[in-house]
Amino acid sequence: MNVVSQLIGGNWSEGASGRTVTVFDPSSGEPVSTVPVSADTDVTEAVRAARNAAPGWAATAPAARATALRAAADSVERATGELAALMHAEMGKPEAEAADSIAAGIGTLRQYAELGPVHRGRTLAGDEPAIDLMAYVPRGVVAVITPWNDPVAVACGLLGAALVTGNTVVHKPSERTPATGHRLVALLAPHFPDAVLSLVSGDAPVGAALAAADVDVVAHVGSTATGRAIAAACARTGAKPLLENGGSDPLIIDAGVDPGWAAAQAATGAFANSGQICVAVERIYAHRDIAGAFLAALTAEAATWATRIGPLVDTRLRDAVHGQVAAAVTAGAQPLAGATVPDGPGAFYPPTVLADCTDDMPIMRDETFGPVAPVLTVDSFDEALKRAADSPYGLAATVLTPSMSHAQRAWRTLPTGTVKINAVFGGAPGGAAHPRRASGHGFGYGPELLDEFTATKAVHIEAPPNGW
Repeated sequence: MNVVSQLIGGNWSEGASGRTVTVFDPSSGEPVSTVPVSADTDVTEAVRAARNAAPGWAATAPAARATALRAAADSVERATGELAALMHAEMGKPEAEAADSIAAGIGTLRQYAELGPVHRGRTLAGDEPAIDLMAYVPRGVVAVITPWNDPVAVACGLLGAALVTGNTVVHKPSERTPATGHRLVALLAPHFPDAVLSLVSGDAPVGAALAAADVDVVAHVGSTATGRAIAAACARTGAKPLLENGGSDPLIIDAGVDPGWAAAQAATGAFANSGQICVAVERIYAHRDIAGAFLAALTAEAATWATRIGPLVDTRLRDAVHGQVAAAVTAGAQPLAGATVPDGPGAFYPPTVLADCTDDMPIMRDETFGPVAPVLTVDSFDEALKRAADSPYGLAATVLTPSMSHAQRAWRTLPTGTVKINAVFGGAPGGAAHPRRASGHGFGYGPELLDEFTATKAVHIEAPPNGW
């Protein structure tokens, strides 16, 4: 059993509430972690300690902050196997895939260690005897609230960018992966002064208390409902919300593409990490000219994925996913693969393919977060674009097309932060985008994330008159 503690002001403790939450292995149903639920007083103390530490850390030379972050990345790298085992035990991701995800997080820490010292302001052209500056300064105390589906990589991005720009941080990882979050902070914190990085733990009320506390930024990756609650809390306190929230990402399959290749792309997008990826493919629009061949190939792909994917994070999520699938079948969708809850322990759910879906089905409108590929057949690329754009979300979209003109139209018109052409995943390091609508707002990655964690200060300096 993994036992988690909290870190406040450089001291590890069990917390003041006396309550705990138990995490169960999604493969076996056995308990794997026990996490203390931080009391409101713990949250207040952690934020106060971070506030007291903020001036000293902000005054630390950027190069020194970068050196500390680089050493922290090395510590995480040495513990990759341990972190991968914790991720597997708490949220079900196969250890090899977990290790790949952790490697991405380590790369992000190192990226921000390089970018931090060169993150600078600019001078402006003003009057001759004066100088005008646009200078970046740390915002102060940052609350970082991270999800369970990629607990190391997401946390590394937000923690790394916040710390290297001179902010202090209070981190609250998901209660579904508390031991993973605990171990990550235990690896990072020794490289920074006491109270520069603190950890609180527990369930949703702890996150709500942190979002409402005396902080300057609340950075959150997770559900839309939680993001909206955080935005409301920030409106009351004046903190800046930085949100990457839910999505229902479309995949458009144009006429003229190879159906087998398109099916392999769709399966990767829908089934990787058991569909538990923020930018997973959640709804598919296939051109009628190739829809039949594509569906046949996608059904065959689902059979190969059935032996490769892990469980969902818990049976609560599995019940929600199956509820959407069952409702779609009742409304007329045709199950070509999966669509049943398997016997036996754990929270497993098979790769599922649904044909004949319609726009009004929750499986096509809401976030599913499971290994489900619902397909709607369209008669034209224009129809696919229109249907794909009709969503309350705006996180990402993918288009598979042999037409350059269609690709250009797609990335210009789809109302999402990211548009991927002819690949469901991928992208250069440092890429960043603005999610839209219910998917959040603000940059979550790339050099631009450094801007999110700093405030721009305008400075005007004139020489004193008469040579004083």
